[in-house]
Amino acid sequence: EDLDMTSKEAVQLYRSLLRSSKKFSQYNFREYFLRRAREDFRAHKSETDPAKISELLHRGREELAVIDRQGTLSSLFSDSQQHVVELKTAKKA
Repeated sequence: EDLDMTSKEAVQLYRSLLRSSKKFSQYNFREYFLRRAREDFRAHKSETDPAKISELLHRGREELAVIDRQGTLSSLFSDSQQHVVELKTAKKA
């Protein structure tokens, strides 16, 4: 049951990291944090040591707090220019 709770917590943290990363108005920052979240979770998906899992979740929560703060600042001071990749994607749609 404890492992099940940890698994649910990890999924919630992962989703929160992705959601918070998407708040960045600048393409490069947004993509960096999305990629980093995905890579970090993939790298540790087979971890079984409860102490290590607890440490990873703690570090993930700290990173989420940083991303939330930076995302808020990013939205306050964003410019209206879009990245070239975003412009190409918008034209296709």
